Amino acid sequence: MKTMKSAMLAIAACATVAMPSAAAADPVIGNAENIRKLDIMLMVTSLRCRNGADNFQADYRKFSATHIATLNRAGRHLQSNLTHRHGSRGAKRALDKISVGMANEYGQGHPWLECAELKQVTRDLTAERDKTELSAAATQLLSNQPLGRWAAR
Repeated sequence: MKTMKSAMLAIAACATVAMPSAAAADPVIGNAENIRKLDIMLMVTSLRCRNGADNFQADYRKFSATHIATLNRAGRHLQSNLTHRHGSRGAKRALDKISVGMANEYGQGHPWLECAELKQVTRDLTAERDKTELSAAATQLLSNQPLGRWAAR
């Protein structure tokens, strides 16, 4: 009996190691907070740019509609993680803090992209179907300096 139990534990341990985590298998889950922050950043900057020649609010709405399933999935995962860490009441506060922090951070604009560039990036992201690229774009666009494919073109 003891040998059988040891064998079952060994098999379970091997299966756990061999199985990729949900975060590794799905870039949306692995980068849920950045996906949510990307959405907020684009929304806030589209509002900031709405009165100029490079108004991209319509482009942001298309981005949001195109990626609604991905954005919702990231939001649900983020909410679940926050609930696990802070309880349901604490999770709501933590999510509000993230959202308000993003709105405040980008209310005066993006650190290295102007409205015209944000408009083009939003259009490019709308056309992007690869969730891995959306996740990479979130990481790059939220950094404090231009880097990678999603830097200003």
